[in-house]
Order: sequence, then structure tokens, then C-alpha cells
Amino acid sequence: MKRTWAWPAVYLLGGAAVATARFLDGSPVGAVVTLLLFLLLAAVFSPLAFPMSVGAAEARRRSAADGRPVVYWRPGCTYCLRLRLRLVGRARRLHWVNIWRDPEAAEAVRAVNDGNETVPTVVVGGRPHTNPAPAWVRRQLSAAGS
Repeated sequence: MKRTWAWPAVYLLGGAAVATARFLDGSPVGAVVTLLLFLLLAAVFSPLAFPMSVGAAEARRRSAADGRPVVYWRPGCTYCLRLRLRLVGRARRLHWVNIWRDPEAAEAVRAVNDGNETVPTVVVGGRPHTNPAPAWVRRQLSAAGS
């Protein structure tokens, strides 16, 4: 799937414009703080924050073959980012599915979360777990032999 840089670009350009205006108004500290905030937003919404997403069907196929969990996520989700950051280098061992890029994935998440698109939803062995603790996910990776 194509990775999108549209939102990060919007945040970077918007942040640069606001920071420039603050700087020109005589607030260099405010300009730096504003620019850092917008850089953080761009990073959170960027494809760099998560491994490459695959489609829901492909993730299920891969998970069946290797036993690794499937993580349904969406850009900008703080809980998804928390999970990603706490997994550190292990995040690439999971199969990540962006529900905003795959309607089938969004439907799968709604089906197990009372109609809500609550993420992260982690599927292990065909069983969904909504917003599990990162330590629990690490243990699932260890159990899968990853």
C-alpha cells in the first residue's frame, strides 16, 4: 500500500508558517516551541512512526503462516503510538494494518469493538484484544517464536 506523507507535510508547512509569524512578532522562544510541537505532530502522523502496513487479508495470511500477531491501527492514535514505541525493535515483527487505508480492516475492527473503530486492536491466534498492554504484546511475540 502507498504510504502517505500528506498530513506530515501539512503539519510541517503549517508549523513553519506559525513559527515564522511568532518569530516576526518578537517571540523566538514561542517560535521554537511551536515548531517543535508541529514537528512532533508530523512525526506521529508520518509513516516513519509505524512499520509498513499491509492489507487485512495479507496480514491474516501472514499471521496464519508465522503465528505473529496482527495489529490494527490508525495514524495519530496515541495508544497505537504508545504500543509502537514500547515495542521498540520488536514492532517490525508484527503485521500492521492501517484501518484508514483498508475498509475491510476497519470493518473487522468495528465487528469486534461494538461498532467502534477502537485501536490498537491486536489479533492473536484469531482472537482480538483491544488496546492491550505493550508488555502483553511482547510476550505474544516471544510465544510466537519471533
